[in-house]
Amino acid sequence: MTSSDSEKRFEFAKRLVRDAGDLALGYFRDLSSLKVESKGLQDMASQADLETEELIRDRIASAYPKDAFFGEETGGLEPAADQGLWVVDPIDGTACFVAGNANWCISIAYVVNARIVFGLVYDPARDELFAALRGRGATLNGAPIAPAPATDLTQGQFSVGFSHRSKPEQVVTVIDGLLRAGGMYVSSGSGALGLIQVACGRTIGYYEPHINSWDCYGAVAVLREAGADVCDAEAGNGLTQGCEIIATAPGVTAEFAALLAAAKAAAKG
Repeated sequence: MTSSDSEKRFEFAKRLVRDAGDLALGYFRDLSSLKVESKGLQDMASQADLETEELIRDRIASAYPKDAFFGEETGGLEPAADQGLWVVDPIDGTACFVAGNANWCISIAYVVNARIVFGLVYDPARDELFAALRGRGATLNGAPIAPAPATDLTQGQFSVGFSHRSKPEQVVTVIDGLLRAGGMYVSSGSGALGLIQVACGRTIGYYEPHINSWDCYGAVAVLREAGADVCDAEAGNGLTQGCEIIATAPGVTAEFAALLAAAKAAAKG
C-alpha cells in the first residue's frame, strides 16, 4: 500500500467517524427508546452499537470493497497478506452510554500486515477527534498533542481499566502499588478514552490486564505518534484475542514497569 492510499483512507476515516458519532449521539440524547442486550457480566450491546457499526461497515465496503473488516458487534475475518483491515468499536463504553454517562467514544484503526497504519478515537459528546497517521504525528481536533512531562508517579493521575475477562487481583495489586507510591488512579469506563488521555497529557498512564483490539487499536496509533510509550498491541494473536495494554508518559515508564512487576508477583503470591 502506498502512502497516498493510506492518506486517502485516513481522510475518509476522519469524515466517517464523525458521521458515525452523529448517529450514536442521536441515540444517546434519547435513551428511552434504546434496546439493550447483555453479552455477559458487565458487558452489553445496544441498538446504537449495532447500527453505528453497520453504518461504518457499509461506508467502508462501498468506498474500499477490497479491504477487510473486524468489528466488535459484527465480527469479521483475519485479512490476507497485504490486505488492509479496518478494526472498529462503534461505541466503546457501552455501559456508560446506556446509563447516560458521556464517557464513551468511537474507535477506528486501519491495519496492514499486522501493523497499525492509522487510528482515530472520536468523543462525540465533547466533539473531540483524536487522530494519527503513522509518521505524521498525533492531533486533537487538528492541533498537535503530546504526553505529560511527568517524571514520577506522584505527578499525575494513572488510569486503570478492568473487565471480568481478568481477575480482580490483577488490578487490585496495581492500584495498591500506585497509592503506596504516592500516585492516584482513575477509571473512565472506556478503554479507548482512558488510553487517549495519556496521549494528550491529561493522565500519565493507562493499564489494563486484558483489552480487545477494537477497544485499543485506534488509541494505540495516536499514543505512538504523540510520543507516549505503549506496548506492542499487535503482537501474537492480539488482533483476535486481545492483549495486556500498558501506555505511559515516557518519564514514568520505568517506574511503572517496576511497580507492575511487583504487583504481578504480589497477585501470584
